[in-house]
Amino acid sequence: MQPSEIAESYDSIASRWLEPFLETNGIRQHELALQFRPIGGVALDVGSGCSGRFIQLLASSGYQVEGLDVSERMIALAKTRHPEVPFHHADICEWMPTQGYDFITAWDSIWHVPQDRSESVLQKLCGALNPGGVFIWTIGGLDGPAEKRDESMGTPMYYSVMGIPKTLQTIAEAGCICRHLEYDQWPEKHVFLIAQKASTESASPPAK
Repeated sequence: MQPSEIAESYDSIASRWLEPFLETNGIRQHELALQFRPIGGVALDVGSGCSGRFIQLLASSGYQVEGLDVSERMIALAKTRHPEVPFHHADICEWMPTQGYDFITAWDSIWHVPQDRSESVLQKLCGALNPGGVFIWTIGGLDGPAEKRDESMGTPMYYSVMGIPKTLQTIAEAGCICRHLEYDQWPEKHVFLIAQKASTESASPPAK
């Protein structure tokens, strides 16, 4: 499936992402990621959807947040909840950042990118980080590349994965360091990673 088809699928089920069960999804993981750098700066939410839960968390932590989503319906719903936030209706494969970011999240989003574009998208997002910037995102926790199509959400959907070794190699080559990797829904192979752009100062570990 192409990103335009993914957009159509999400357009048809956008309102589902306003349901209460999603209010805490990914929040613990983002709170951990936020501890790897000082509070505040400019943030980007890739595949921002319509719930705005990460936008709200980042804004409350002192960030100026931008959202980006390929679904026009998701963007329309998001604007009603956060009219003060600039949203980009765009395909992350084609969109180019116009500034550096101190924090980027791509929660359950860039795994929809076509497999032959996955590496370049990951490189792009790592490259968009300012020195010391933090990036949190999700992948399928497989060892090698794979693609999957299903209709488990009631509409056609596509997923791809490069594999954990290739993912780690890609971020390292892009000047980022893996700070955390976790199978957070085991036995489901849902993995989130936290990476940080190298800087002249050593990153502080999360407070215990």
